[in-house]
Amino acid sequence: MRILFGTLMIIAGLILSGFGGDKAKLKFTEMNRYQIDSLLTVTAAKNMTVTGRMRLYSDIFLDMPYNLICAGDGADALYETYPLVNFDETNCMVFCEHVLALSISDSWDNFFNNLQQIRYKNGVIGMRTRNHYTMADWLPENSWLLDDVTRSVAGEMTRQVTRIISHQKFFAGKGITDMRYVSPDRKVTIDYIPKAYLQDITGSLQSGDIGALIFANKNDIFSAHMFMFFVRDGKVITRESSSSKMTTFDTPYQAWVKKITASDRYIGISVMRVRADIDKPGKIILPWEVNGLRKQ
Repeated sequence: MRILFGTLMIIAGLILSGFGGDKAKLKFTEMNRYQIDSLLTVTAAKNMTVTGRMRLYSDIFLDMPYNLICAGDGADALYETYPLVNFDETNCMVFCEHVLALSISDSWDNFFNNLQQIRYKNGVIGMRTRNHYTMADWLPENSWLLDDVTRSVAGEMTRQVTRIISHQKFFAGKGITDMRYVSPDRKVTIDYIPKAYLQDITGSLQSGDIGALIFANKNDIFSAHMFMFFVRDGKVITRESSSSKMTTFDTPYQAWVKKITASDRYIGISVMRVRADIDKPGKIILPWEVNGLRKQ
């Protein structure tokens, strides 16, 4: 009876919030997994696109506390034993991963397994198979779900940067000496939009786009931060979980760009978008379908 009552309250709350108003009345920090399961089932029955559900679910993350080490490989892992799922606190990548997994799922179990497909290579949980590097691992391994749209967003304003990604150096920095199954060093080139042009791309950004903020003075890593863009009342907002405010919050795009442009730490951003063939009304991806999508 308590679960049923909680479910009814969730549904009522969603109706009152208008499915993605300025700020949802629901908070994930106040919900248990049974309620989230019901929320996923109810929302999946709506004729919403994946990016529409991203807007809805990311609303419910607003004001969630930030914690850099909020998630890991689970209690039985060798190294980072933080939880695989965390709805009490989040960080920039975990925020994006949770929202994406929620938005393609119709139940708690499918969300949990889709989350691992997004976070890990082939969904295999472990330190060595986690998609640590946003642009070198996370985006390529999630090409079944996301496209790199940096060049289509910025056109001739797009630039490229090349860096050496070393997983062995990364793991050694964590005190790991067993380098079996660790990828060799790779030279990776990515597209990015210089920060001088960020004010010029608002008409090309879409709700649900995921951004990566690119470091300026690093030679072994690209992404400093991840975030999402949404269009509200015709204007773009940036939604992020950040240590700058230790919470999850919205910033008008123009103000966000002004802050980024003022920093010498960054050269610009890259932009990812849910694939057009997936961002369809009512579309749900079941975890056992992901391997097939990877082969397409």
